Amino acid sequence: MTDIASNFSAEMRGLAPKWGWFVALGVVMIVAGVFAFADTVLVTLLSVIFIGAALIVGGVFQIIHAFANKGWGAFVLSLLCGALYIIGGLLIMDEPLQGSVLITIFLLAALSVSGMLRIVMAIRHREVRGWWILVLTGILSIALAVLLYMSLPWASLWLLGTVVAVELIFHGVAWINLGFALRKMR
Repeated sequence: MTDIASNFSAEMRGLAPKWGWFVALGVVMIVAGVFAFADTVLVTLLSVIFIGAALIVGGVFQIIHAFANKGWGAFVLSLLCGALYIIGGLLIMDEPLQGSVLITIFLLAALSVSGMLRIVMAIRHREVRGWWILVLTGILSIALAVLLYMSLPWASLWLLGTVVAVELIFHGVAWINLGFALRKMR
């Protein structure tokens, strides 16, 4: 374990002279996040189109994989999954507004399920100090899912764009923080 820590420290010290690149990356990401906040609807639609394109590419490669491995017992299943990816990607790209509603519904389901699981996990481990924080985050996730569900389909227009914008800004702050930490290591 100490070898890993010492290798990591040596690697970080080697990056210290390049701290400015980390800060610059962070600034660019924050600026991109601010632009994304300026038009969350456009970013949502672009995200949906990107997801559709990714599904098409994944489907094409799954079909290629199926034909490259015809002897495998799951050839037909792999072929069908690839075709479904392509069809799903084309449908999402053809109707990005409806695609954003569908993706938002999947996100709401994930928020609801993860919230419920956190509550159950916390209740099962009440002997652990701070267990109530897990309950609170579970309740907040479920409440957010309910609020977003009540505002469908309008929430689907801005939700993905907002998530992308927030991710870019937080990621940018993290890069800047790492850059200044590297600067102190010089």
